[in-house]
This record gives sequence, C-alpha cells and structure tokens, in this order.
Amino acid sequence: MREGRQVDAARLEIARYVRTGDLVTWGQCGAEPCTLTAALAAQRASVGGRFGVFLGAMWSDSLNAAHADVIDFRSYTGSGRNRKLADAGLLDIVPVHYSQLQNVLKPDVLLLQVAPADEHGHYSLSIAHEYLLPLIDSARVVIAEVNAAAPWTYGTRALRDTDFDALIHSDRAPLEIERAEPGEIEARIAAHTAALIDDGMTLQFGMGVLPEAILAALEDRRDLGVHSGTIGDAVADLTERGVITNARKTVDRGATVAGVMMAGKRMYRFAHRNPAVQFRPTSYTHDIDLLGRIDGFAAINSAIEVDLTGQVNAESAAGHYLGGVGGSLDFMRGAARSKGGLAVVALPSRTRNGGSRIVAHLSGPVTTPRSDAGMIVTEHGVADLRGLSLKQRMRRMLDIAAPELRETLETEAQRASRMHPATLIQIQE
Repeated sequence: MREGRQVDAARLEIARYVRTGDLVTWGQCGAEPCTLTAALAAQRASVGGRFGVFLGAMWSDSLNAAHADVIDFRSYTGSGRNRKLADAGLLDIVPVHYSQLQNVLKPDVLLLQVAPADEHGHYSLSIAHEYLLPLIDSARVVIAEVNAAAPWTYGTRALRDTDFDALIHSDRAPLEIERAEPGEIEARIAAHTAALIDDGMTLQFGMGVLPEAILAALEDRRDLGVHSGTIGDAVADLTERGVITNARKTVDRGATVAGVMMAGKRMYRFAHRNPAVQFRPTSYTHDIDLLGRIDGFAAINSAIEVDLTGQVNAESAAGHYLGGVGGSLDFMRGAARSKGGLAVVALPSRTRNGGSRIVAHLSGPVTTPRSDAGMIVTEHGVADLRGLSLKQRMRRMLDIAAPELRETLETEAQRASRMHPATLIQIQE
C-alpha cells in the first residue's frame, strides 16, 4: 500500500522520487500529466545523474533535445513531437509489438494524469488506460496529477489514494490532437475503404486524418461496433448519429472498447462518465484470440509504404523514424481469424514530393510481412492480396499505384527478379 500523500504542485521535489539510473514513463498523447512532466524537465539536474524516460506518442513540448544533458529518451514510436528527438539522434527506438509493450516496459517511476475521485473515492485513468494499468503495480513510485479538467472514464480498475505515492492537483485542459482536414485523395481512399465495410461490422482504426476520413465515409452504415486501440472524435460523431451502436458485437456488445483517446474536446466530453465507452488494458484490446472471436472484425490501418508483394513499412521513410511497429499486425492477425473479418492497409499512392508509396523495394523495415497482407487500398482502388501468388500480387499492386509511375515500378520489379529470383518473381501478363 502506498502513502497517498497530497503534495502542493509548487513544492513537488522530483529528486525525492526519481533516482539516478531510473526509467520514468507516463501516459501518451492527451494523457500526459503536463504539470509533472514539466517539473521533471525543470528539476532534472537535481536527480544527481542520468536517468531515462520512455515516451509514448508525445504531443507536448515538455521535453526536448536540450534535456538530453541528463535524460536518455526511449520510445516505441517516432510520431508526434518524438520526431524532433528522433531526427536529432536522441530517441532510442524499442521495436516491439504493441500487445507486448506492457510486458517489456519496466519503469521505476510512473507519472499519471487521473480524473478526480468520484463519490466512492475512485479516481479514473481518464484518457489512457492501455499499457499503464499493469505498471501501477510494478513501478516503485507512482505519482498522480489529479486534473479537474480530465474526463472521468470507465475502465477495469478503480483507483484509490493508496494506489499512489503522491498526488498533486491541477486544472488544465488536456492536450488535444492537431486535426487536419482531409483532401481529395483522402476522400477517394475513404470511399474505396468504406465500400468494404458492411452494416454490423466491428472496427479498429489508427489515428490521423485518413482514419478520420474513412470513419466519416461510413455515416450511412448501421449498427457498427468499435474495438480499437485508439478512438478519436469521429467515434463520438458516428455514435450520436446512430451509426455506431455496438448492437451486433459478439464480444462486449453495447459498448465501444478502446485503450486510449487520441482526440480532442469532442471525444473527451462524449466519453466523460459515459458507460457506453469502456477502456481496457492493451492485453485486452490487442489480444489476437479475443479479436478472432469478434465476428466481422475489420482492422483498418495505414502505412508509409507497401511493396509489390504486400510487405508493409509503417516505421521509417527517407532515413526518418516516423511511426512504429505498433499494433497493426496484432489487429490484422485478429481480423484474419475473425468470421467475416477484414484486414485493410490504406495509404495514398504518392508521397508529398511525388514519389511512389507503392514500391518495388521497401526503404525501411518490414513492419508487416507479406504473409499477413489482406486488402491494400489507395485512391486508385483496392488490391485484395488474400490467397494470391507473388506474380498475381504484383499485378494487383501495380493497378493501385499512381498510373504515371506504374511502368517504372514494373521495370524495377523485373530487374529485381533477375537479381533476387527467390524474393521477387518476374511479372507476367
């Protein structure tokens, strides 16, 4: 049992809790306890030696390259503000499947943002439950920022004062996702993807402009369900319109299930004290066996590039680490086991500078092997790779590449097939 000390935020002494050599972590995105992370950065020298932090996707400027004088940075992802650290050569990437993250992450100090206690004295993990839940028991020190502005959400565990070594109080708006409006290309990709989704299916999706555009394109569906690692504002919109009801889910019927909100005020308000939105640990949201029991489970994810055989790179481009191994493979394998399930990877056919994102050779690591490929979608259509040979896959993939780049891609593939015949097979009509 922990002390549950109430501490004035202005008098919090980081060196009392963090030791040299410790690993410190906290909730990602809008779940970051910004008062605590700002104190950690400001008082880092008081610890007396180097220590590490493990970052999820970071939306704040609480930590930056200047703090590397004392802090060693690690993360599973290069997204968000992490990219600045990665580009500076200061971010050590841990390549791990999201389903295993809570098993390999062993922090000494856990910083949490929680919503104020309810009438029963129970605090809520608010915006992010996911991999934080098991760390509450394993970390040496747990400090909570009780944020009066954080939404109170339902999860698998009720927290009390005695779950924390120290609590400080704040009243600051949680961080929000930086939203961008989808363009014509995103709208075309969304239309192709939406055509694959039937009434009553249960959806998983990533974060960003493309997943939001795909969800918006489903406004004429009925009785959709949600079981996802993350949810955003579009879930609130579709639920209030009666599109998402979770009425036909074969697991957790009647409830939207997620691990974290990567969202803004819209979703935060919707989830606040709403029992129809249930948050679960990563061990539940990403469990392949459980996903396989959800009939009609559709996993919708994006990528940086996909090669002509269906290999997916969702991690790096042009030498920059942008994404992560993440949970897409967990969800794709779950969808493959699901009765009527569907695994989709959606992406534009071209990069912003005009290059192709359908490639003969990946420029980064293989995040998803071609043996797990399902449906690949670009603005030019859908390539269903299930059950196809390498020759057949290449033809389907060329059909959804940018038309003006197809001839070059085919030439590159044929050249590669002569050099590495066991890897690529020459395309034949």
